[in-house]
Amino acid sequence: MKVALLGHGTVGSGVEKILNGMKDTDIDICGILVRNIRPDMDERYTDDVEKIFGNKPECIIECLGGDEPAYSYVKRALESGIDVISANKKMLSRHMDLFDTAKSNNTKLLFEASCGGGIPWLINIRRIKRNDEIVSIKGIINGTCNYLLSRLFNEDISFADALKNAQELGYAEADPSDDICGYDSRYKLTLSIYEAFDKIMDYSSIPCFGIDNITDKDIQYAKDNNMVIKLIASADLKGNNISAFVMPCFIRKDDIFASVSSNNNILMSDSKYLGKAYFAGQGAGSLPTGHAIVQDLLDLKNNEMCLNESEADKIDNDISRLGVFYIRHQNIAAFKDYIAEKISDDSFISRRCSFKGISDIIDNNHDEKMFIGEINR
Repeated sequence: MKVALLGHGTVGSGVEKILNGMKDTDIDICGILVRNIRPDMDERYTDDVEKIFGNKPECIIECLGGDEPAYSYVKRALESGIDVISANKKMLSRHMDLFDTAKSNNTKLLFEASCGGGIPWLINIRRIKRNDEIVSIKGIINGTCNYLLSRLFNEDISFADALKNAQELGYAEADPSDDICGYDSRYKLTLSIYEAFDKIMDYSSIPCFGIDNITDKDIQYAKDNNMVIKLIASADLKGNNISAFVMPCFIRKDDIFASVSSNNNILMSDSKYLGKAYFAGQGAGSLPTGHAIVQDLLDLKNNEMCLNESEADKIDNDISRLGVFYIRHQNIAAFKDYIAEKISDDSFISRRCSFKGISDIIDNNHDEKMFIGEINR
């Protein structure tokens, strides 16, 4: 089986290392696209994508990251009858049309590594769905935020210092916005919804709140109430409607999600017959992510994959999402009808309510330093 790699950075090099270490396989890397050719590179390496397509690979493994040129290359491959494997959650979630492109061209687009890195998350969703109905999914799906929150709760350290350490360790990018603002979790949630519920959603329609504005005050409230804060991505199916969020959550210390620390991830599916099933481990990294990509490749080689019968849909958070929320906002008077317990002049706990009413007030009363979290007692 002829395969080509687009990109040879952290993920691409991990894929090559794993494939090179495998025995008794007829998988042949026929081309590797890189930005710059070095003297130590063999004839497989090229900076010309036309040479990659000219080698006529049966499968392209996209490890470029980012939106372009990854999207154009993947679309071209699928339209040319070439199967694609990608770990690029940002590109895939922003261009869900690629799944229709794959279907209409009888090609396959596999993306196990895009959600949870090396954790076998999407493959187990598919297995559960074979004889069951998934009704909700939930997870700590961003290692950077989990690392930061673990440091903030366990050590006397500022958010800025914890973030700087995360960047030094390679857990956070130079621009950490995608992670700390919750966008990375939203990309992964969009793809998880597609796999769990066969629904193609517009990622931007999912309400998304990160930890970029968290303060010592918010952390202290959690500690005083025997809770920790985790950034949670969740989606629930009610009838034919999907409710979905990315939001910090205040959870009890004895909750299984509270026990997952550092840069680890945990994901949970809840289904009609199996009930709750948990999957935890390394959510990123060269070899864990490479491992998931190679698993997709082996499934593809053995013809063990099938396409989702998906349909376009939209998020409906009005009818199905009730909760209790911690809100810190410079104008809490605007929330007067929702306040159950006032904590200070700028923070309160809401009564149990629909998120829609809270959301409308947030939209109409801008506060760039606002912090919101759901309370799961």
